[in-house]
Amino acid sequence: MQAIRIENHGGPEALLLGEATDRAPGPGEAAVRVAAAGVNFIDTYHRSGLYPVATPFTPGVEGAGIVEAVGDGVDAVAAGERVGWVMQLGSYAGRAVLPADRLVRLPEGVTETQAAAGLLQGMTAHYLVRSTFRVQSGMPVLIHAAAGGMGLLLCQMCRRLGARVFGTVSTEAKARAARAAGADVVIRYTETDFAEAVREELGDDGLAVVYDSVGATTWEGSLSLLRPRGMLVLFGNASGPVPPIDPLLLSQAGSVYLTRPTLADYARTGDELRWRSGEVLDAVASGDLRLTIHGELPLAEAAEAHRLLESRATSGKLLLRP
Repeated sequence: MQAIRIENHGGPEALLLGEATDRAPGPGEAAVRVAAAGVNFIDTYHRSGLYPVATPFTPGVEGAGIVEAVGDGVDAVAAGERVGWVMQLGSYAGRAVLPADRLVRLPEGVTETQAAAGLLQGMTAHYLVRSTFRVQSGMPVLIHAAAGGMGLLLCQMCRRLGARVFGTVSTEAKARAARAAGADVVIRYTETDFAEAVREELGDDGLAVVYDSVGATTWEGSLSLLRPRGMLVLFGNASGPVPPIDPLLLSQAGSVYLTRPTLADYARTGDELRWRSGEVLDAVASGDLRLTIHGELPLAEAAEAHRLLESRATSGKLLLRP
């Protein structure tokens, strides 16, 4: 079986294709033939060591495929079923052995490709707008990187909830994609200061919430745009991690809130995992949630996939095909 292995943390060149040892699933586990693996920013954090993972390891926390075998005591899934998963390392491989109770069955009308493209980012968008901060009709919200795979889903969900959606993008092509996904006001941050542009639109009113996956280069401007008791949701570090923040800044900005959530904490239980994944997959099946796939690369080109993602040149999701 071929798999990507990381022997030492580093840049994209640390992603090495090689042969990995197959093993039978143990108690509580299922062996899945991987049809597609999603490429996510968290994969780059694992690779670089920003989020420490003991080496060597096979990266990738999202995928979909067909169950080949199950271990003792498994009744959650059965051989032959189509399943998807998130937050389980080992997806950059032809075959993955995973905890069976963390697999979700794919409904009719959802392909393995769609599941690998939409589960992690769809569930992330779900908890961000439904649980971390409950977006409601009429609220002004700002979404950074609005034309990325994550941003496009957030735009759609916020628009469906009736919010007024502001989005930042880098190019005109990405601006068109963000508008098509539901952004009301699109700001080209390469040409315009996003904070000034938002203030011109809102006047003295501030934003209810900012969804910021960029981090180092945007957090100060994001914080300055919040209305009293608004929330800055930092859920990524595309431009680098945010430095330590003096809590006094939050009171000076209007008793605002700052949170740094992760999907793992919003899908801790099996019930929560099934609730979020079920709503996302049902929305994909019905067409209410549209997925944008930027491209599909063979497993051997995992390093190129990471380069593309980190260059912020993509609009939509990148997939790897074993």
